Amino acid sequence: MKKDSAVELSGVKEIARRANVSIGTVDRVIHNRSGVSEKTKQIIQDIIKELDYQPNIMARRLASNKVLNFAVLIPAVSDETEFWAAPLNGIEQAENEIRQYGIKVEKYYFDLNDKQSFVNLTKQILKTAIDGVLLAPSFIDESLAFTKQCDQLKIPYVLINSDLPKQDSLCYIGPELFHSGYLSAHLANYAIKDNGKVLIINISREIDNHHHLLRKEEGFRAYFDDHDKKLTIVKDDIRQTDYASVASSLKELLKAHTDAEAIFVTNSRVVSVARYLQESDHQKVLLIGYDYLKDNLAYLKDGLIDFLICQKPQEQGYKGIMALYQNLVLKVDVEKNYFMPIDIITKENYQFYRN
Repeated sequence: MKKDSAVELSGVKEIARRANVSIGTVDRVIHNRSGVSEKTKQIIQDIIKELDYQPNIMARRLASNKVLNFAVLIPAVSDETEFWAAPLNGIEQAENEIRQYGIKVEKYYFDLNDKQSFVNLTKQILKTAIDGVLLAPSFIDESLAFTKQCDQLKIPYVLINSDLPKQDSLCYIGPELFHSGYLSAHLANYAIKDNGKVLIINISREIDNHHHLLRKEEGFRAYFDDHDKKLTIVKDDIRQTDYASVASSLKELLKAHTDAEAIFVTNSRVVSVARYLQESDHQKVLLIGYDYLKDNLAYLKDGLIDFLICQKPQEQGYKGIMALYQNLVLKVDVEKNYFMPIDIITKENYQFYRN
C-alpha cells in the first residue's frame, strides 16, 4: 500500500472509531453516497471538521483527469468601487490553494453602474461548461433570473456580500444586511437629540435594484422604531455617482437641512460625502459609512468620517471559493449562512484591523 493511501486509511479509521461506525459508513459520507441516516452523517461530518480531515483529493483529482470550472461574477474594480479589490484578493488566494486539484477559476467583471453588463456576462457564463458559480448579486431581478437558470442546470452557486431572499444558494457569505444598518443607527443615535434629524444617503445609479442598500436602510429605520426615538429621517438617493454630481446634490440637500446632526451613507461612497464636507467647510456632523478603503481611512484619520462599518470582504471572497471546493471536491456540506462580523472602525483602532 502506498504511503499516502495508508495515511488516508488511518484517518478514515480514526473517524470511524470516534463515530462508532464502520469504515464503509465513513466512506459513504465522505463521498456523499446514500445509505447513512442524517443523525449519523452529522456526527461523522462534525468529527471530520474537528480533525480537519481531508481525503487524498490530489491523487483522486489527478487520476480522474477532470477539470472543474468555477465562474466568478463580481463588480469590476474602479475609482468608484475600489471595495471589490478585497474580495478579488481573497478569491485569488483560494484559487492559488486549490488549482493543484484540477480546478480552474474564470473571473467575469461587470460594471456596478450598468446592469446590462451584468446580464451580458450571465449569458456568457451559461454558454460555458461550468461546475459552480461565485456571485455578487448586485442587481436583484437580474441575479434572480441568473440563479434560477443555475438551479435548472443544477449548477451550485455561492453568494457573497449580498444575499438573495428565498433562493436556494449553496451558501451565503457576507454581512447580515439588516443588522448592519441597525448597528449604524445605534451609533448615529448618540449624536441625535430628541426631535433631531438624520440623513440617509444612497449613492448608486441602480438604487432601486440594489438589495443590499435597501436592507441596510430598512435596518437603520427599524432601530429608531424599536426604541421609540422621535426624530426626522430624510432620505436622498443620488443616482449620478461621479463626484461633481454628488457634490451638487449634497449642496442642495445640506442647504435644505442645516439642522441634520448625523449622516448615514449606505455604501463605501461615503468618501464622496466626506470630501464634500471638507471642501465646503461644512459644520461638523456625525458621518457613518462603509468599508476599509484607502480614501475612506484618510478621511477617518482626519475626523471627517466618524465610523466605518467593515465586514471582511477579502475573507468573503476566499470563503466563497472554498465553499464551492468543499462541496464539489470534498463532498461535504457547507454552512448555509456564514455571516461576517459587523466591525466598527474608528481613527483609534483602524491600524489594527485586517480586512
